[in-house]
Amino acid sequence: MSGRALLVLSSRQIREKAIDWIMRLPPGTRVEFKEPQRTLEQNDRMWAMLTDIARQCTLNGRRWSTDQWKVIFLHELGREAQFIPSLTGSFIPYGQSSSDLGVKEMSDLIESMFAYGAENGVRWSDPKLQENAA
Repeated sequence: MSGRALLVLSSRQIREKAIDWIMRLPPGTRVEFKEPQRTLEQNDRMWAMLTDIARQCTLNGRRWSTDQWKVIFLHELGREAQFIPSLTGSFIPYGQSSSDLGVKEMSDLIESMFAYGAENGVRWSDPKLQENAA
């Protein structure tokens, strides 16, 4: 193994491979552990909820896109937005992806959106969400 590698601990064989790699790594090597990545069902639900919120809500008297609402809710979870310079001298947001969220973080994001929707009278297009709101 050299450079970077990713193993998803999905079987005993892969766990043994991870142990073997760790035992062979030189001192100072960094190892990062992350919870399981968000599910496709969570991702679909998030985008459905963001669409409902974007269609029905305003913030500071203005409508926002689904991507903008996503950044707003990620910020509420403590994810900091960085702004980097563009080639034309303006500033652009960086690092506001939800693709790296774990299952728990994504669940917290969805709960935050659900609470916001309940406080702001959002009618969910997903029948399962609408049942929970009733």
